[in-house]
Amino acid sequence: MVTHMRPLASRAAGLGAMTILSFALACDKVPLLAPTGSVISLFATANTVPLNSEIEIVANVIENGVTSTGNGTTGTPGTSTTSTTTAGAGTPVQNGTLVSFTTTIGRIEPSEARTNNGTVRVKFVSGGQSGIATITAFSGGASGKLENLKVGSAGVERVLISASPQTLGPAGGTSTITARVEDTSGAGLAGISVTFSTDAGSLSSTSVTTDSNGNASTTLNTSRPAKVTANVIGKTAEVTVSLNPRTGVTIAGPTTPVSAGVPTTFTVGVSSTANIRDVIIDYGDGQQQSLGAISASTPVQHTYTEPNTYIVRATATEASGFTETVSTAVTILPGQPPAVIITASNNNPSVGETVVFTATVSGATSTILRYEWNFGAGAVPATAEVTSNRATASYVSTGTKIITVRVVQATGPSGDGQTAIVVKP
Repeated sequence: MVTHMRPLASRAAGLGAMTILSFALACDKVPLLAPTGSVISLFATANTVPLNSEIEIVANVIENGVTSTGNGTTGTPGTSTTSTTTAGAGTPVQNGTLVSFTTTIGRIEPSEARTNNGTVRVKFVSGGQSGIATITAFSGGASGKLENLKVGSAGVERVLISASPQTLGPAGGTSTITARVEDTSGAGLAGISVTFSTDAGSLSSTSVTTDSNGNASTTLNTSRPAKVTANVIGKTAEVTVSLNPRTGVTIAGPTTPVSAGVPTTFTVGVSSTANIRDVIIDYGDGQQQSLGAISASTPVQHTYTEPNTYIVRATATEASGFTETVSTAVTILPGQPPAVIITASNNNPSVGETVVFTATVSGATSTILRYEWNFGAGAVPATAEVTSNRATASYVSTGTKIITVRVVQATGPSGDGQTAIVVKP
């Protein structure tokens, strides 16, 4: 019998291949983690989360990153939610790197995820508990935190309160009290418990939960002037509901928001039987106006330059010195640019013919500082900057010419206008 023996070198090669295969199989069972020197940056799609809601959390895992502290909220500039790491000048970790998540409030779904181009996306799901959530992501020796994520009532920034009507008849009556609960961006917060109290009369409900718009309402029944307070986790707002006083002073503002730079109209009224010495309006932005001894409803205008919610107060003083004050709230939105229309003295001029362009401005305007003209291709001159709303130009070539003007104001955004003419031979 002849026995064929495998050469020693072939046997050794076979054993080496088995060793490599066994090592590869063992590695497949070990999760891929971020290498040493990596950093994890966490970002949230919002800085506040209502109860029983969810938002997206994004984690970026970078090799050779630089650790620092930065804003951890995406798409919401100026929020207070912060991340303890910000990606440096490194490269994303290998696809499939496992990142694990924990949170001090609520839960993360899923609690583990693998990277794609260095990024992992999971959801933060809030429950019924309010508070400040801290979310931690870790992989290997790398970790990152997202702090100050406000959940439920922890996201409350301000409370606004109003009464309708704010002035009752001499015998008293009922007034609807509405509290609005807002976060830092001015959005209403739903599901927040508001506690109402009053120093006179009675309330239909002293504890009300805000609706989907962030509003909570109760009804005041009183025969005396009453101050109603709305309280949300220590943040309060007050409104005074008064009876028909001797002055009968009232103030009403716009029922919808007004843009900054646009005159806002308020109507101040007094009782026709009152002997009014003066009515002073405080517009809430540091400006006041005296209306003197008015005897009937008087419209007044005021222009706000900055967006905000302002409390406007009217204080009436009658002959004996007795004063009464009423107030209303007005919401001012960021200023809108004015509308600009350009008209040409001739929309079909010949080459070399002088054309007069006129800019007509409307809308929210303050003092106009200058008009910046661009007369298009082949124009002489090509541009002009003047204080008048008129400018002239001629053309050395034929064709369609696009004319633009920018109107620069002393306050408020600039307005832009555009027109076109066709120059013939």
